[in-house]
Amino acid sequence: MNPKYHINQNPHKGNKGFTRAWHAAKNSWCGLVYAFMEESAFRQELTLLILLTPVAFFLPIDYLEKALLISSLVMVLVVELLNSSVEAAIDRISFEHHDLSKRAKDFGSAAVMLALLIAILIWSAICIPLVLKM
Repeated sequence: MNPKYHINQNPHKGNKGFTRAWHAAKNSWCGLVYAFMEESAFRQELTLLILLTPVAFFLPIDYLEKALLISSLVMVLVVELLNSSVEAAIDRISFEHHDLSKRAKDFGSAAVMLALLIAILIWSAICIPLVLKM
């Protein structure tokens, strides 16, 4: 740890209790709004969540499986938000091409792809047996 730094020097760490929670909630809402307004991939994945959530509720499966289906789609949004945050930080530093910037963005993109793959595997594992029973 750097002995010259103290948490009191950070202007973002002053709120405590309910005030901190309130500011965190406002910041989270702003993040969701920015993602919706600026990130087409987020809008596409949100559309997927909106369309498939009712499907999960109407499938003849138990509540844990319903939760798993919906959670897998929410996880895709979470990973997309993290990917977008990496991209925003890289773009803030510089718009010029740099191999490390590309690598960081590619890592984020790969994480989203893996999250989508997990969602597809979960939906397939739960839905394919239902279709085969018909």
